[in-house]
Amino acid sequence: MFSRILVALDGSQTASAALDAAIQLARDSGAELQPLYVIDMPVLAYDVPGFDPSIVRDAYVEESRTVSTDAQARMTRAGVKGASRTAEVELGVEDIAQCIERAAADWHADLIVMGTHGRRGVRRLVLGSVAERVLRSACRPVLLVPARAAAPEAKASDDRPASVTACRGSSQPDQDSRVPC
Repeated sequence: MFSRILVALDGSQTASAALDAAIQLARDSGAELQPLYVIDMPVLAYDVPGFDPSIVRDAYVEESRTVSTDAQARMTRAGVKGASRTAEVELGVEDIAQCIERAAADWHADLIVMGTHGRRGVRRLVLGSVAERVLRSACRPVLLVPARAAAPEAKASDDRPASVTACRGSSQPDQDSRVPC
């Protein structure tokens, strides 16, 4: 099935639900798991006169350590092998989605797991969706875990977790917006 699963984390409850799903998949398939935290420095941090951008970066690095330590502990408890990784968006070259895909390609992941907040309407248009951009551009299957999977009451009546909303790449290619891989 899968041998290398990358799960994108950002410290949110949705990402935590994605980690749970990725741990379960890794345990069930004997796969190695790589939790990934991406640091995306806001461009404005470099444009404010007299402001030291390293303050913002240090805060992201600290959050990365916290998220990675938690992920590693949860993996150890579940008996799943792997190591956490932190990646940084290449300023002016890529966005978070491209950084996640680059990390997955570098590690030769055969599945990307991500949480999705499930934004709709204007909020989706304004805020966009990193998960959606990864889903549209990734050269490997992507499993999206919805925000509702993070809530304890979000179990289906037959005890299956309500965790899969989209998985692209496993059967027929999407013809409208594929990036050559």
